Amino acid sequence: MKKRRKLAVLAILLLLCALFALPLPVHADMGPKPSLRVRFENLGEELCYGTLLSEQKSTGPHHAWNGDPASAQYKENPGYEYADFDYETWLAFAEYEDEGGYFFLQVGWTVSDTKEIAWTYYPPQKFKILLYFPEKDVFVSSGICERYAFDSYYTVDMDGLNIGSVSVSAEVLSPYRSYDYVNEVLSLLARTVLTILVEIVIALLFGFREGKQLLFLIVTNCITQGVLNVLLNLANYFSGQWMFLFLYVVLEFVVFALEAVAYGIGIKKVSERPPKTFVCVVYALVANLVSFVAGLGLAFLIPGIF
Repeated sequence: MKKRRKLAVLAILLLLCALFALPLPVHADMGPKPSLRVRFENLGEELCYGTLLSEQKSTGPHHAWNGDPASAQYKENPGYEYADFDYETWLAFAEYEDEGGYFFLQVGWTVSDTKEIAWTYYPPQKFKILLYFPEKDVFVSSGICERYAFDSYYTVDMDGLNIGSVSVSAEVLSPYRSYDYVNEVLSLLARTVLTILVEIVIALLFGFREGKQLLFLIVTNCITQGVLNVLLNLANYFSGQWMFLFLYVVLEFVVFALEAVAYGIGIKKVSERPPKTFVCVVYALVANLVSFVAGLGLAFLIPGIF
């Protein structure tokens, strides 16, 4: 029995070493970027274009028009066939003058089709939502909004807005933050539970089968994994996936050290047959390595859970 247990632990360690030895390609701009999504409810079927006006003249590759006809980003202009606006629509936005001095960065959406503005690559930090209804030649905008998370979400309810009665350029849109906090909490709980289950399975392989041993492991993991996942959620919320991954690696070392000390002292006190301190430390190392690799795999296979 002891021989099988040692072989199982050795196999797990070899698998982890192989996984960490795999070469990973690195590219200068491969990391995730902040995103901003504005969803429109009860918009109706009338043709509508939209954009976000920026406090700054540029953000990432996007910039305000510099007056050069060759750099005007509309469909018919060679080199900008990907642009969503035809010339007339682009010109209407380019000639629009915001009272607060916000800029049109030549990025736009046919909102009547998409029902949202999804700016997923270097969105502006401070912005105004601007909609254009060409059939009535009317612009409507919001007040000043701001990105509040790495992936920010806003919703605009268009119910009751009569475009025909709106004065030109009126700030009548009322966006509200619509980040899905409930889903984030459920994801956090799911990650914590999955991690604890993985580490309990590893504990059984190491021979920790006494009721008091398993209870001690569960309580310890609830504390360490709960704190770990809360910190990771905050990192992902404010700084995105790269900071999440960086902290994931750093905090796993901290969790391993804390759990190694806790197991080396606590398990021996609650056990009828106290294990050796070395076994407790090795268990903490293997359990955290397995849960770490499993967590990374889930982060890429099921992004919604992180």
